[in-house]
This record gives sequence, C-alpha cells and structure tokens, in this order.
Amino acid sequence: MSERRVRPASKNARKSVWRRALTPPQPPVPKDPPPADPAPPEPSEVASVVQAALYRDGVRVSAPATLAETFRELREQPSGMAWIGLARPTEGELLSLAAEFDLHPLAVEDAMEAHQRPKLERYGDTLFVVLRAARYLDAPEEVDFGELHVFVGPDFVITVRHGAAPDLSAVRRRMEESPELLKLGPEAVLYAILDAVVDGYAPVVAGVQNDIDEIETEVFRGDPEVSRRIYELSREMVEFQRATRPLVGMLHGLIAGFSKYGTDDELQRYLRDVADHVTHTSERVDGFRQALTDILTVNATLVTQQQNAEMRALAEAGFEQNEEVKKISSWAAILFAPTLVGTIYGMNFQHMPELGWTFGYPFAIGLMGVVCVSLYVIFKRKDWL
Repeated sequence: MSERRVRPASKNARKSVWRRALTPPQPPVPKDPPPADPAPPEPSEVASVVQAALYRDGVRVSAPATLAETFRELREQPSGMAWIGLARPTEGELLSLAAEFDLHPLAVEDAMEAHQRPKLERYGDTLFVVLRAARYLDAPEEVDFGELHVFVGPDFVITVRHGAAPDLSAVRRRMEESPELLKLGPEAVLYAILDAVVDGYAPVVAGVQNDIDEIETEVFRGDPEVSRRIYELSREMVEFQRATRPLVGMLHGLIAGFSKYGTDDELQRYLRDVADHVTHTSERVDGFRQALTDILTVNATLVTQQQNAEMRALAEAGFEQNEEVKKISSWAAILFAPTLVGTIYGMNFQHMPELGWTFGYPFAIGLMGVVCVSLYVIFKRKDWL
C-alpha cells in the first residue's frame, strides 16, 4: 500500500505537523485575502459524489467534478493520490470505482449495503474498513449512528458514507492544511479518518453519562416513565458497544502489520494513540451497560417495594374496615333482640299470651336485657366489640 507514497520529510520536521493535525485548528485571523479557490466543505446528503480531489506532494492539484475526470487525471499523474468522498452512492458509481481501482467484489457488495459490523479486511494492496460513527443529539437525548466504508489503496482513498456522521469535510480541511501530513500517503488519510470517528465518540460518552445521572435521579424520585428511558438507553448502549468493541481488535491488527507493510513511524504513534482512545471508550461503554443494568435492578426493587407498600396499605384498610363491620354487625344484633320483642307486643291484637299477666311487662323487659347482655358477652369474647 506504500509503493507510490512520496518520501516523507525528516522525523523531527513531522512531529510538529502531527501535533497540528491531532489538534483541531482554531480559525485564524486572516491577514491576507483568502485564497481564490478554498476547499469546499462536503455537504451531508446533496449528491452521491460529495467531493473528489487529487493531491501531489500533499497539495491539492485539482478537484474533478465527476468520477470519470478523476480517473483520467489520476492516470495522467502517476505520482498523485485521489481522495474520493461518496454519500449513499448508486450501484453504477460503485461498479465504476471497482473497475477503475480493481476493488474486490465482496468489498463492493458490502459497501452497497449499510448495516455492516465494523471490520478490517485486506484484499491484495487494498484495505477495506467499515466504521460505525456516532453523534449525540441534544434535543431528543439520543445517539444517532452512521456507517462509513473506506477503501485504501496505493494511490487512492474512497469513503462511502451512510448517514450524517462523521463529518469528513473537517478531516479533509485539516489534512489539506498540513501538506507534510498528506505526503505520507493514503495511510495517513485512513488514520486521520479513524481518529475523527473515535474523537466523535467523546461527546456521545459525555451525553450518555449525563443521561445516566438524570435517570438515577428519576429512579429515586419515583418517575413512572423512567423504565422506558432505561430500556431505550440500554438499546443504544448495545449499538454503541457493537460500534466500539470491534475497533479495538481492528486497530491492534493494523499495529501488528506495521513492520510487514513498512508503516511510517509517526503513523505508528498516531495509530497507537487512536487505539488507546478506542480502548478507553469501549471500557466506558461497558461500564454504562453495567450501570444501566444495576439501575434497572434498583428500579425494579423500588417498584416492588412500592407495590408491596400499597398492598399492605390496602390490606390494613380492609382489616380496619372489617373490624368496623363486625362492630356494627354486633350492635345491630344486640339491638335486634329488644326490637323483636317490642315489635311482637306492639301488634295491638286483643288476644295475645301474657297480655293480662301481672308480671308480663317486667318479664318482657327482663327478657330483652338478658338477650342483649348475652349477645354482648358473646361478641366481646370473640373480639367483635
């Protein structure tokens, strides 16, 4: 992959170049009028061919408008490098690229379809890399994932983007502002793209950490909608884990091939730094998944405790209500006995037993009292009163 790469500058001269490349440049205050033909930024979803440019010795020499012009100019400049950016390309465009740069059919087939897992495959002198970029959307508080396919050959870099992320225009501008860096060839472009994708994970990690903090507050506040939010964020973390975890093995695979493919020393340091960032991000994502699992368990425990408390309160209320019913029923039974006797002798019939008896009235009153006292004693022993 390094056959046509222009010999880089000295090692000491490259160090400052890499420091500038790794740090996003601040917009300078222009002292002179801006150049007549600045590098246009790549639009997100305007056309399939977002931008194509040819570079020689780290400097852009042309920006062809079509793929055919790009192919023709690259043939005319054997020492140049083509960097072609595509967004959701058509099948015909990918097939023309495959015919021109001898891309493997399996890699082209993968590039035609999104939803590929991150991977790195080598087909002869061409590397095929699949990356999953991510960005955090503040308004809906969710993670949006994009997919990027990269073909890296001896004298070309082709990026096929499915989704809004990552912003490759910033990568292109940063590289063009460091011509010494572009002299290192297509490998430098690949590692700059890797760095941009990995750096894009940092805002996502910060946003997810903030979401988890909010969820913890909602759990202990008893928010009924928190379970849905935990579930949705857990699904996003599964997707995030699928994007970051394979990158660790991919980058270690590239590191293992340094000596075999003669990778530049500065590029080796750059790639190791990217690998460290990916490992850190992957560990954070694993921690987020475990934290969400623990939060879901705590939330389920709190919900169960709340339900138990509500059931206990209902049981206590039912017990108290039952006690009141027993008291009311007991007094109703006690009052029923004298009411029954009084009702019978209040019928005003002329011929009734004991109407003419001298002790009839005291007997009726005594009967009422005995019945009432007996019922009271019975209910009292049963703790109804």
